[in-house]
Amino acid sequence: MVTWVFGYGSLIWKAGFHHDERLVGFIRGYRRVFYQGAPSQTTHPFLPSLPSISSKTPSFPSPLSLFFASLNPTHLIFCSCLASGEAGSTDHRGTPSFPGRTVTLEPLQDQVCWGVAYRISEQDEEIALEYLEVREKQYDLKVYLDFFTDADSTIPAVSGVMVYVASADKDLNRNYLGPASIEEMAMQIVNARGPSGPNRDYLFHLEAALIEFGCEDSHVRELAAAVRKIILGREVALSNGGLEHY
Repeated sequence: MVTWVFGYGSLIWKAGFHHDERLVGFIRGYRRVFYQGAPSQTTHPFLPSLPSISSKTPSFPSPLSLFFASLNPTHLIFCSCLASGEAGSTDHRGTPSFPGRTVTLEPLQDQVCWGVAYRISEQDEEIALEYLEVREKQYDLKVYLDFFTDADSTIPAVSGVMVYVASADKDLNRNYLGPASIEEMAMQIVNARGPSGPNRDYLFHLEAALIEFGCEDSHVRELAAAVRKIILGREVALSNGGLEHY
């Protein structure tokens, strides 16, 4: 059976798993929001992507045997930490003291969220989903939605696309930060940095990807503008010999 996965954050520009097809489109009834916290609780720099696997790859006794065989000892330690629940978001855009913000979805009637849908073959499904379960471990819900590529059509291009969602239930999702003013969220993003780099890079990558799609996302646009304003203010203040207000 073919599986489709919808990405609306970093999955847009970095899938990390083998897929047979990538479609640009949107889901209905949700909007993208920077409400999910992204702390890093490990010193290891990244979650390695799975190797690309051709359709002629033979079956393995264990679906992850090729993956783990390709890792060096540092990566194996990191994966062990993830499996034991000691690691935070694999985006690694913050720290427990200064968590960054990444996106989740908020149900909202008449809204759409643009992103990409990946088609995963039955042969690659088990390895890809094992990888995604680790990468998206802070996203406590999976929903299955219709995916559209034509804004004027009521017929989905794909039905039953799997979507990872970080819920607002703090009993299930301890890293949920929730809504805040654009200014407050921008300041958090400017100040947050983790092993994968500054939180602002995540935001700017997302903004660039959506612009490439021709997608208008006011939340992302306003947040990116607010972050740039703070960065510019700090640069001006630094050139004037002080950062008291930043």
